Amino acid sequence: MPTSDIELMQRVASYDSKALEVLYNRYSSLLYTLVKKIVSDQELAEEVLSDVFVIIWRKVKKFDFKSGNVYTWLVTLSRNKAIDSLKRKRGDTGIETYTEDYENNFIIPSLSPMIDVLDIQTALSIKDSIESALNNLTDAQQYVLYLAYYEGLTQKEIASKLNIPLPTVKSKIKVTLKNLRENLLKGES
Repeated sequence: MPTSDIELMQRVASYDSKALEVLYNRYSSLLYTLVKKIVSDQELAEEVLSDVFVIIWRKVKKFDFKSGNVYTWLVTLSRNKAIDSLKRKRGDTGIETYTEDYENNFIIPSLSPMIDVLDIQTALSIKDSIESALNNLTDAQQYVLYLAYYEGLTQKEIASKLNIPLPTVKSKIKVTLKNLRENLLKGES
């Protein structure tokens, strides 16, 4: 029986490099795909993925072991690091200097205990349902989600980019998330 994700994280927390290697083998292709979708550039994507596993090694104790939500933590960590790298590459103004505190506050995920635990096998098994739910959104709704998730734009930045009022963006995001949830629930029945 394969070692669970949480067991691997516990072993990584004890500086077991073999456990990190198993975690890398289990997640690297999934995380690389996500990172590459955000940063586009292959070399930067490889660098971000490498940085993610260095962060895991150095900061594994910031993971909430009680939650057991390794999959979501790794995906969110990778997304955060990729978006930060993309913004730095673009030269976005207003980004703080990359320090330990910055990494702890903006790169390392702090997940809500309300989030359901998800493992990689379950995530892969529901992938088609999620894609179907996303495809049932309008193009405008998909684009707003894309801007928020893959480009890491705030609601204010989305409003500026689309040249629409902030309340309209807030409303669009609220409706989009409601429709996505309904689409997911329809797929389950």
